[in-house]
Parts: sequence; C-alpha cells; structure tokens
Amino acid sequence: MTLLKVIIYVVVAFFTSLACGQVSKDSELYKTILDLDKTYFTAYNECDMDTQEAFYDEDLEFYHDKGGLATDKAAILESIKANICGKVTRSLVEDSVEVHAITGFGAVQIGLHSFFNKEEPNAESIPSKFIAIWKKTDDRWLMHRVISLH
Repeated sequence: MTLLKVIIYVVVAFFTSLACGQVSKDSELYKTILDLDKTYFTAYNECDMDTQEAFYDEDLEFYHDKGGLATDKAAILESIKANICGKVTRSLVEDSVEVHAITGFGAVQIGLHSFFNKEEPNAESIPSKFIAIWKKTDDRWLMHRVISLH
C-alpha cells in the first residue's frame, strides 16, 4: 500500500472525527482498543514475539519518522527482537488516547507514549505521538498501519 493510501486513511479518520468525534471512553470500542494496546505492549515489553506477530496484519505498514517505512512483517519482528528486547520498554500515556471508529473497517487510535531505554537509565523519556489503524476481522483485531512520531 502506498503512502497516498495511508494519507487517505488518516484523512478519512479526521473527517469521521469531525462528523462523529472520538468514541466515548466508556464505550466498548474504546475499552477494546485500550485492552489491545495493553496486551500488545505487554508482549513488546516482555519480548513475547509470538504474541506480537499475532497482532500484525500480513499487510502491515509501519511508518517511523526516524526509521522510515517498514512493510516486511518478518523484518519488523526481527528488528524488534534485535533492537528492543531487553533494552527498551514502552508506556502508554493513558489520558492521551483517542479512539475513532472507522465504519466497516475498524478503528484509529491516536495518543502519546513514552519509551524507556534500559541501557540509558538516566535519559529523559519524552512522550511522543502515535497513530494505530486497527483492522477488525471476523474473529480478531489486527494492527494494520502504525505511524510513530518522535
């Protein structure tokens, strides 16, 4: 999928939010997305590669402002294993999270998170923005597109 399609997804999410706004923090969708976030990032922090792999759509696109675009699921997992496992943990800034429903597709999660580098324990961790586009299949939710900004 091209950058144009991701931009279209984000624009659709934006205009959906203008029409409907984010879902209520009491809604089932909001709670589901936060539970998915918690489960995925617990696996991320604990280096549970099987759980992480299960969360990724086969058509995953991961946009990182410093690292560029990654589209190879296996390569993304290998990069996490080599560069993150045992070295970096992630923490969600919970009050920052917005969830927007995407009718017939899934949801967009927008928020802030912080990363802590265990190899640099005194380094300041400044919250950064992220956008996750979650795809709802018949039986589960998948990370379809991720945009990580630092």
